[in-house]
Amino acid sequence: MRKALVVGIDYYNNISNLFGCVNDAHSVKSVLERHSDGSVNFGTKLLVSTGQQDSLSKTELRNNIKEVFESQVDIALFYFAGHGHIEATGGYLITSDCSSGDDGIPLSDIMTYINSSPAKNKILVLDSCHSGVAGSRRGVSSYAELSEGTTVMTASTESQYASEVNGSGVFTSLFVDALSGPAGNLVGDVTPGSVYAHIDQSLGPWEQRPLFKTNVSSFVSLRKVQPPISLAELHRLTTLFPASGHEIQLDPAYEPESGQPDPVKTEIFAILQKFNRVNLVVPVGATHMYFAAMESKTCKLTVLGEHYRRLVEKNRI
Repeated sequence: MRKALVVGIDYYNNISNLFGCVNDAHSVKSVLERHSDGSVNFGTKLLVSTGQQDSLSKTELRNNIKEVFESQVDIALFYFAGHGHIEATGGYLITSDCSSGDDGIPLSDIMTYINSSPAKNKILVLDSCHSGVAGSRRGVSSYAELSEGTTVMTASTESQYASEVNGSGVFTSLFVDALSGPAGNLVGDVTPGSVYAHIDQSLGPWEQRPLFKTNVSSFVSLRKVQPPISLAELHRLTTLFPASGHEIQLDPAYEPESGQPDPVKTEIFAILQKFNRVNLVVPVGATHMYFAAMESKTCKLTVLGEHYRRLVEKNRI
């Protein structure tokens, strides 16, 4: 079982309103609810505030945060988009009824709920200003306090503001993009680590810097997406490459358009070309797999290919 609390606040009674947080929350809810094949993923609860009629109070948000992390589930996830605040006493998430930063929900309280949660995996995702302080002991930025199974992803460091572009948070746009497929591995799993890597690589050194803090023994899959290669094809790695460093001797009969194709060899070559496209296999002494076949060269596994061959060999995938 997986539960996600997704929150977006645009409306504030006493401080400046925001304009993209509610849209961001809807986008996150949409991508988390189902895997790419349409099967159910997270059971999500959406809380948004667009105006006075749906103002989100500190009490309501706190109660819902408690509820999601009190659950005995595989993953309990809390996403927040809205105003954040930081001062000497720590960081805060600001709800619609707040009038000053320090009357919001302390991030230290949220970390207390997370660290005492019975959930197997706890994930906190914050797209708010100064959110990087979450999980850190105030005044000791290098010291993170995370219970086992906890991961924190934030839009910016504790000293930075979270940016918006075209009515959407920069961090959340990349977060949703990563979950939609680009951060998936070769078996279609999108993990917190791959999501962060996607976001980190997309932002330059002069832009806001996302933070990633974790205390896990292994990453959980947040979403399944369509893999670039089938599992059955991946399993062929150990038969085609029976040992580390093995090279396959090619010849023109592997190439369908050579004029002398061998059906057995062309079927193998089609799989090798797929491996090449996902950086598992490279030709040796040739610039392209076609020329490797036509010139009777060899092909071999890349470092990534060797990694996946070992995973198949050990029945890890």
